[in-house]
Amino acid sequence: MSINWLLLGIGITAAIILLFRDWRITVTALLLNYVAQAFFLVEQQFISGDLPIFGFAVSTLLVIKLITGISVALILGITALTFSREYGLENLDEFGMAELRRAARAAQRQRANQPFQFGEYVLPFWAGVLALLASLILPRVYAIAPTVASDFVWYWLVLTGILTIATAVDVLKIGLGLLLCVSAVDLLYMAVVSTPDASGLNVIPLALLSLFHLLLALAVAYLSGLLYGRLKTLDLSELYR
Repeated sequence: MSINWLLLGIGITAAIILLFRDWRITVTALLLNYVAQAFFLVEQQFISGDLPIFGFAVSTLLVIKLITGISVALILGITALTFSREYGLENLDEFGMAELRRAARAAQRQRANQPFQFGEYVLPFWAGVLALLASLILPRVYAIAPTVASDFVWYWLVLTGILTIATAVDVLKIGLGLLLCVSAVDLLYMAVVSTPDASGLNVIPLALLSLFHLLLALAVAYLSGLLYGRLKTLDLSELYR
């Protein structure tokens, strides 16, 4: 039996977003998830080529999907990079800088002596296992999309998105979960309207859905800025201290 690498790529990248906390890993996984989704739509023949590029017939909707993924990843990546840097150091005197360096050395020693915390990954791991089982069972119990692969993908994306939100510890991770949920709805819409009895895909609705992805990413960036400006961190636990 041949392996559907695009289906595997969508599944693995969504699982990485659910499991890991480092924004460098999760944002990269989100970008790869968008790319895998775009080519998965082509493979499932939901979209056809209508735009000649370098002698190849490329779909306009495929280009929109790729541009959306790159833009969303850039917005979230720049947001995470901006709010993980230290600002205002030029306003510190030599005593303040010395104290800052001392605290940094102490924090570095503490991180070095702290063992790897497996407990942080137990809940996301088992949540991912349950989401995988549900994604394999639900397409056979309640099929919505025209193919089993499409049903699996949209169930997997929406379930991992919800579980990512539920297990998130910072604003950026919540945004990643929301984007997975929106991608699931986006893919389901494309699959359903591509059936022979449906009206068919149109560039305008897909462009509006892509715009919603961008607006959601910008909203996450804005909320991250508000939280960082108030608490100097994106960690949600600081709200309850």
